[in-house]
Order: sequence, then structure tokens, then C-alpha cells
Amino acid sequence: MKETIDQGLKSTAHLWPPIYLVFGWVHQAAHYLGLADTSGSNIRRKLGGLLGAMQQHRATAGDLRWAVDHFVKVSRSYWPGLFACYDTPDVPRTNNDLEQLFGSHRYHERRASGRKGASPALVLRGSVRLVAGLATRSREVTPAELSGAGRQEWERVRAELEVRRQRRVERRRFRRNPEEYLKALENKLNQSGLPT
Repeated sequence: MKETIDQGLKSTAHLWPPIYLVFGWVHQAAHYLGLADTSGSNIRRKLGGLLGAMQQHRATAGDLRWAVDHFVKVSRSYWPGLFACYDTPDVPRTNNDLEQLFGSHRYHERRASGRKGASPALVLRGSVRLVAGLATRSREVTPAELSGAGRQEWERVRAELEVRRQRRVERRRFRRNPEEYLKALENKLNQSGLPT
């Protein structure tokens, strides 16, 4: 067994230096992003220097040049919003908590409905159902709080949800029978052009 491991290590020895190098770069980037007691501009400067060095010395990464290019490209694409959490208090560094909330909602909805996928109602009324579900999970909502909601805001949200529902109905009608749907649409257009 030991000879097999030694033989495997000898035959792959030329692959390890680039892996070690690239892992060191990624580890350094993670270290910079994990700094808590410094400003966003300081982290931006350090990470920018590291990405520049990675790009400049990418040839030393051997067959992992594509991974270095990808890492630099993705890091640069997130650059504009990457450092806001360091300069703004109460902005979390990751969206793990948010992901956990969405996952929890999905889990409870699946348990309640028996569906494997997301409910069509969640797509249609997600802005209301998700907020209501999360609020009731965090604490008990009293009838007095519900009665204090503004009627105008409630009507605006209901109208917005109705517009969304109507769009879904129209899409479903079109998918079921495109010719009939287009003919009815054409008739409506022709009638709107007639003088009254």
C-alpha cells in the first residue's frame, strides 16, 4: 500500500507546485476578505494588489492558468459591491442568513403542500407570502398589528398582485391555444378602433 502511495506521489509530483501556488493565492484572498478591523478601501487595495499579482504571474500556475483567469474575472465582476459591508455598519458580509430564510420557507411550504417544487402561488404572490411567512416565524403577530396596516398600501399591493395574476392568466391562455388568443386580441383591437 505504501509503495502505491509513494508511486502515485512521484507520478503526480509535477502537478503539486501549481496547486500549492494557486491555493496560496486563494487562501490569501480569503484572509483579506476576512479582515474585520480595517476599512473597505484598505481591503480593496490589498485584494486589488493580489489580483494584479495573480494576473501577472498566471503563467507560473501551469495548467491552472484558466482557474486563475476565472478567479480574477469573477472577482472583478463583483468588485463594485464587494466592499460595502466593510464601510457600512449592519451590512452582513455574506447572504447566508438570507439564503437560510429562503430555504426554511421553501422547506415549510413543501411540508405543508406536499409539492417538490416551488408553489406557483409563491412565484405570483412571493413578495407578500414570503414576508408574511418570515414575520410570523420570528414572532407572533397580533390582530391589533394587522388592523393597523394602511388601507392605501394594502390596495396598492393587491392591485400589483392582480396585475401579475392577470399576466399569468394571459400567458397560460396563449400557451393553450395561440391562434384563438391572437384572434380574440385582434377582435378587441378592431373594436377599439370603431367609432362609438
